[in-house]
Amino acid sequence: MGTENPHEATAAYVLDALAEPERAVFEAHLETCPDCAREVREFAATAALLGAAAAVEPPPALRGAVLRRIRELPAGAEPEPGAVRGAGPGTAPAPEPEPVPARHRAPRHRAWSRWALAACLAVAAGLGGVAAWQYQRADTARQQARAAEAREAALAGVLSAPDARLASGRIPDGGTGTVVLSRERDRAVFVPSGMAAPPAGRVYQLWFAGPGGMRPAGLMDPARPGAPALLAGPVGGATGVGVTVEPEGGSAAPTTAPLVLLALPGARTA
Repeated sequence: MGTENPHEATAAYVLDALAEPERAVFEAHLETCPDCAREVREFAATAALLGAAAAVEPPPALRGAVLRRIRELPAGAEPEPGAVRGAGPGTAPAPEPEPVPARHRAPRHRAWSRWALAACLAVAAGLGGVAAWQYQRADTARQQARAAEAREAALAGVLSAPDARLASGRIPDGGTGTVVLSRERDRAVFVPSGMAAPPAGRVYQLWFAGPGGMRPAGLMDPARPGAPALLAGPVGGATGVGVTVEPEGGSAAPTTAPLVLLALPGARTA
């Protein structure tokens, strides 16, 4: 740092890049220059934000957002040296302003520093948003894991329930289906055996059948057509369980005839 222009050392000071003699000179300058003191505080805050977000990988759209924020900032450009405001043909040039002493003159680099600082703050803010986004994703994953654990526990509870009763039937396209019912728990499980995977873009959907028609009871896992599936919701007054082939994502009402329709054990039939 040249001691004749200590204003240019703010960033180097924050980054601890000044040699000891220059650091001492600059710290003495800070006591008499509020502008530099403020800039040091701003750079220090920016460095802290960037340090906290350094481990987060920004998304591709962040660069455009940063540049857009910078373009929205006022340029704050100074008039070129020697430019005369209000001068025109036949107009006498305005008198030159008296020179400002060097110790009071705002350094020209300060306008660029403000732009650089704004860019850094925009990056830090964007990275903070990425960190929040990643936290939300992790929280969603935890919630999904807890929901899966609850489903597995409920499924195991039905299969091992003391009052569990079974009903089975053959599936025309191959394999068999078994429904396990626990009236005490008011839940049911469908256990397939030998079922082929559903066609591409389709899924097996489970239904509770009753006097009021068919109500959705969840989807089977297309990647595991042989895995037991806990039917969604209570059994209630249902008298049977059906399986249909539906578009990916399922349907509000069956769009195909049931592959199998099993009467629930102990259910009263008309």
